[in-house]
Amino acid sequence: MKLRIVTYNIHKGVSTLGARPRIHAIKQALTGLSADLVFLQEVQGRHDLLALRHSANWPHQGQHEFLADDHQHSAYGMNAVYDHGHHGNALLSSFPITSARNHDVSDHAFESRGILHCVLQIEKTKVHCYVVHLGLFAGSRLRQMQALIDAVISTAPPEAPLLIAGDFNDWTNALSDSLRKRLNVTEVFDHQITARSFGAYLRRLSGRGPRKAPARTFPAAMPVLQLDRIYMRGFTVEAAKVLHGASWARLSDHAPIIADLRLLTPADDSDLATYDVAENSHASN
Repeated sequence: MKLRIVTYNIHKGVSTLGARPRIHAIKQALTGLSADLVFLQEVQGRHDLLALRHSANWPHQGQHEFLADDHQHSAYGMNAVYDHGHHGNALLSSFPITSARNHDVSDHAFESRGILHCVLQIEKTKVHCYVVHLGLFAGSRLRQMQALIDAVISTAPPEAPLLIAGDFNDWTNALSDSLRKRLNVTEVFDHQITARSFGAYLRRLSGRGPRKAPARTFPAAMPVLQLDRIYMRGFTVEAAKVLHGASWARLSDHAPIIADLRLLTPADDSDLATYDVAENSHASN
């Protein structure tokens, strides 16, 4: 079965300068992607001040509910709470969400972070989805990554299909190897390796192969940092790309990742390491 997956940090639905509402344009853009699952970070569940200031352009419900089409289910994990509102992670799904739980992985008083775990019923298969937004400090990210690994091991059966997506803030790509080894996952861009440096040549000579690297997603106008990821188990990749450029930069400081995946059945186990990948996967849209 084919699924279209998107992960997107929407910057609370406002412009990076001036905090002007962009949530209606974000909804239009997401609708145009026709995604089956959308992993969202920095989702504004409530903001009384912006609702009062922009009453004509601010949704009356939480942004996760506003962004979900009529045919979509939604779940919201509240992380940061303040006097005038709260924000967190969310999942939009074309499939029923049978359960949802938010894991608090806040590491210190200055950053509230969480992992939203949802179980989806996709035909006869239960798929575990984890929406992630890790901290800005390396030490915090390391501890939060361990908390993510522990959460997945304790909540998803070892062979269950799963998706882990979101804003990892891991611009040095220091955390991916831990996820791969502990959870038997791959990242959707692992197959897109084009490194031709002398270091990559030495790695090939030693039998290690080229270094795997996620896509660049920040800032949205011209991405240089590798912040956003989609990790998977029990799926193969048919295509993956970053949507960046001027039109996306007007919506958020992050560029979204979109991936077309195929959910494997038990009969497809031999295909787990096979990728039918579209070329030019980092092309802008």
